[in-house]
Amino acid sequence: MLAARRSRAAFFSPHALYLRAMTIPELYALYQAHPSVQTDTRRLVAGDLFFALKGPNFNANLLAPKALEDGASYAVVDETIPGFEDPRLIRVADVLDTLQQLAKHHREHLRIPVLAITGSNGKTTTKELIHAVLSTTYKTSTTQGNLNNHIGVPLTMLRIPPDAELAVIEMGANHIGEIAGYCTYALPTHGLITNTGKAHLEGFGSLEGVRRGKGELYDHLRANDRTAFIMWDYDYLREMSNGIAHRFTYGTIGGEDLTGTVARNRDFLEVSITNGAGIPLIKTKLVGDYNLPNVLAAVAVGKYFEVHDEHITAAIEAYTPTNSRSQMLQRGTNHIILDAYNANPSSMAAAIDNFARMDAPDKVLMLGGMKELGPDSVTEHQHLVDLIGRHPWKAVALVGGDFAHVNHPYAFLGDTNEARTWLAQQAFNGATILIKGSRGIAMENVLES
Repeated sequence: MLAARRSRAAFFSPHALYLRAMTIPELYALYQAHPSVQTDTRRLVAGDLFFALKGPNFNANLLAPKALEDGASYAVVDETIPGFEDPRLIRVADVLDTLQQLAKHHREHLRIPVLAITGSNGKTTTKELIHAVLSTTYKTSTTQGNLNNHIGVPLTMLRIPPDAELAVIEMGANHIGEIAGYCTYALPTHGLITNTGKAHLEGFGSLEGVRRGKGELYDHLRANDRTAFIMWDYDYLREMSNGIAHRFTYGTIGGEDLTGTVARNRDFLEVSITNGAGIPLIKTKLVGDYNLPNVLAAVAVGKYFEVHDEHITAAIEAYTPTNSRSQMLQRGTNHIILDAYNANPSSMAAAIDNFARMDAPDKVLMLGGMKELGPDSVTEHQHLVDLIGRHPWKAVALVGGDFAHVNHPYAFLGDTNEARTWLAQQAFNGATILIKGSRGIAMENVLES
């Protein structure tokens, strides 16, 4: 076994023995020489530092030889690979724990603000809007896509370059203790909870459990004398954030550090900032007034970090949602609102209510089932059906999941293949169609030709 006291040069030597032990500082020296970290051999490029993670259905230790063959600089493993030895193998007790500890070590070398964002709904859109605003003025690093879990967060931290001036980190969670764990190695200096709703009830157990879990970000900020951005409209966020020394507030009520309202909500949301910034109007490319808090959060963070008003406005107006998040699409004569990235009772209700208020002809609802709701799943699906029944629609189609187990008068389709056929058969002309559902239902497939 390679002793920790051996010189750093030995780790870079092509004649070193099969590497079986390395301290985090020593591994960090390798990371500094090879600062691109990868956990997926399918995305590996030459020079990457490969971490062989394992889970219930995979064991990347077995892929370490292929990773090295494909050009990885080193492979970090936690199992002996029978019949294979290579000086570029690094043996650790637990690869995931090592990845997280390496991320913490890197974070401790960064002297920059790190803003952590979590919440039940809107966190990715909020993260992207904030990143767009801050990037006008600072070199800002952020979470790519939805790399917001126990693997994605440390990978995101390790992708922050040494010359970054700010970082925006998205944190997802589906059980108590998860956000607290992320904070131990992300060490956020600032935090923002978009909201807390009925999401991941299977893991959190209840709405109160969701608030405790998401509130772990506030716990970190409170304990470390850090700053929180608070959506002041939400009484529960006010209460949850009590005791945090530094709070920057935003909302629609009046009296916050930053106040804004919906100026117009037809095809796209337009926002007026009435207090805290000289921004009379922001014309977004976002659909739905439920995106107002996301826009206000981006303006609030921009003002806090002294981004000029015109830069804030330009950044938000230039942002175009992608990846099935509130996208406005045209299909023939029909307008499609595709919001199929995720869904839970709170976001579904907000989308239905917003759609009902929109000034649009021939409105059609196509909703996919919701996931991870535990024993309350059927009840929550029934609540949505009851909400749908309060408004007039040209047509409603419910797709998959526990919509199969509730009482309703609407079309029920078992999966997106049936839904795609149903949509084609209706031959809608000049309709506005909302397509929304949980990621597991993949409602975007309804639009495949």
